Amino acid sequence: MCLKNSSDNLQIQVTILRCFTSWITVHAIPLKAVPSSEVVVYALQILSNHMAVSQLHETATDCICVILQALGEDSNTNRGSDNETNVQLQQLQLCLFTSVMNLEQPYHLSVAHEDMEKSINYCRIFTELAETFLETMVTGSEDGKQHYAIKILDLVLTCVGHHDYEVAQITFNLWYRLSEVLYQKNSDDLNTVFRPHIERLIGALCRHCQMEPDHLGLVEEGGGGEEFADFRGRVSDLIKDVVFVVGSSHCFRQMFSSLTGGPGPQGQPVHTPTWDSTEAALFIMQAVAKNILPYGSFTYIYIYFEENAEENDVVPKVVEAILNLPENTHIAVRYTSILLLGELCEWIDRHPQSLGKTLKNACHQFRYFTDIQMYFVISEPVLNFLLDCLNQKGLGSAASGALLSICTACPLHMTTHFSGLLQIARSLDNFAISNDAAIGLLKGVSIILARLPPEGITPAIRELCCFQASSLWTLLVDRVGEEQIERGTKTDPVIWLDRLAAIFKHTNPQIDDPNKPHPCQSVVTEMWPVLSNVCEIYQRDVRVMERCCRCIRFAVRCVGKHAAHLLEPIVKQIVPLYTVHKHSCFLYLGSILVDEYATDSECVWNLLNMLQAFICPTFALLEQEDGLKNHPDTVDDLFRLCARFLQRAPIPLLHSPAIGSVVDCAIMACSLDHRDANSSVMKFFYDLLHSGRTYKDRSDFTIRRQLVQNILQEKGQTLVIKLLHASVFDLSSYMQSD
Repeated sequence: MCLKNSSDNLQIQVTILRCFTSWITVHAIPLKAVPSSEVVVYALQILSNHMAVSQLHETATDCICVILQALGEDSNTNRGSDNETNVQLQQLQLCLFTSVMNLEQPYHLSVAHEDMEKSINYCRIFTELAETFLETMVTGSEDGKQHYAIKILDLVLTCVGHHDYEVAQITFNLWYRLSEVLYQKNSDDLNTVFRPHIERLIGALCRHCQMEPDHLGLVEEGGGGEEFADFRGRVSDLIKDVVFVVGSSHCFRQMFSSLTGGPGPQGQPVHTPTWDSTEAALFIMQAVAKNILPYGSFTYIYIYFEENAEENDVVPKVVEAILNLPENTHIAVRYTSILLLGELCEWIDRHPQSLGKTLKNACHQFRYFTDIQMYFVISEPVLNFLLDCLNQKGLGSAASGALLSICTACPLHMTTHFSGLLQIARSLDNFAISNDAAIGLLKGVSIILARLPPEGITPAIRELCCFQASSLWTLLVDRVGEEQIERGTKTDPVIWLDRLAAIFKHTNPQIDDPNKPHPCQSVVTEMWPVLSNVCEIYQRDVRVMERCCRCIRFAVRCVGKHAAHLLEPIVKQIVPLYTVHKHSCFLYLGSILVDEYATDSECVWNLLNMLQAFICPTFALLEQEDGLKNHPDTVDDLFRLCARFLQRAPIPLLHSPAIGSVVDCAIMACSLDHRDANSSVMKFFYDLLHSGRTYKDRSDFTIRRQLVQNILQEKGQTLVIKLLHASVFDLSSYMQSD
């Protein structure tokens, strides 16, 4: 009635559609009434007219999308219901399917008229229809035949082919859902049915990833570059999810074929590729490179070059082409090529023969090679190429990332190149790379360092650490104070501390005899005076202190029990500093020391004294007005420290006179609405309770149980009341599980 009386009043028409949409949303109108509804008929009439007013067109789109969403929910809810309900649903599905499919022509007209808003509206409807029919079309295609609803994917792919990538990304959730369903079904027959659609999708996304032909720099440079780079990142994630349907190797070969002037992703002819199409194809290859199944994973590899796997033919050509890129190649092509080389690290590890002439020549004489023999065929050209790229502006960060990937994946190859890697580490500040990239390189070098023979580790890590420590020592000698620090420059001690931390963190040599000195022990001992002086000179700068504590943490973790001789000087350093400045990072470092050394009877009392010294200034801070709320990091680190004590040395802590006040503080912190801090408090209580219940076979179980029971008898009722009150009145719902 309202529609009939609305005449040409736009606002009334929009209001009617919005009202009807809201009723569908809250299920006030049953879906079975939709086919006969004049409002739905009116909405479809609007959509069939590509010249309709934009506001009305968008409102009609919202209406149809909500109906499709409700239909999808009903289909899932009523699956397995009586026949009559199923028949009604099927009739409604067919009605809507037919109506939406008739919108293909209006969509093409909107594209022809460059009406972006209406193109987006049609894409939303097509995508929503596909998601509604997703389970139906997959289930209906399980016998190898295509379900009729699969046609909607062709319409969605038409939208993916729109010249503007904003239209294409509307469909991404559909493809994620389809890949998830197909992955769970794990059916080759189903993959075969949907393979053409995924091939078309990848081809269209490849075209969307092309930069403008007149673009001069990297993808994120220039107007709108960051937004386009984000889109390409989402494309990469999507392709990684769906590529299993077509096969990574097949996708890789198709992209390579398009680079060489062969047929494109859908078999269409391709002319000589331009730099922008080349870069886009390399970008897609980079997304799937790690999924290429390596040929020959057995201990003995039977090599037939005349009957080699296709990927063993294509990848070497790709690598060779990258290594021989002309100097005048567009920087974006070079950048993406380097990324691709890094992503091929696992393939390189399994196929060193593809990178050097040595094995290719040998293959004519031998047919069997062990894995160990293959490791001696080293990829010198790759390393030289990446080293050259480190010196080039704009390419350095990509090259450092590729080197890190290769070091991580090919450690046995790279040990023979450690001297070269060490030379790279010496020259870090001469390369055109960020500090994050430099840290990545040090991580890669450290990974290889850990694979050296034990007698080679000590001099190697000493030299690697001295490069960083000498610069740090220079700052200390020159008395570069807090006010003189320029963040991110060589005057910033954080630069050198982070690099030292990366070395200690990733140097994890295999120790066969724990009674022998750790190969890194002497170096950690030599680094301590430098770190101690950093703590002394920059004690007021919380940023520097946090990084210094982090560095000490990884140094301690690196050598473990072998650094016990440093426990006393570390404690003597951090306790006075915490008393004065109350940086919570010292509490965190204390928890690391407890974790490493509290099981040692010679260390535990030193650690307990450290905890008791920490408690007084901590409580003074937290007892201030809103102290818990204003200092959540302190709460977090304090109770992490106490929880580590309960895990490693419960009886000394439970006997300590400080335990009562620690529990009282924890009870007060139960209502603290801060996720990390509250989680640490709950972990402390969990460990407190379980220290009196677990490890019953240990001789100290009776004492532990009695000490915990004494605490619970005194404070248990208060704790329960506080927990209940916090759950009901104070804490967010996502925190209540703890």
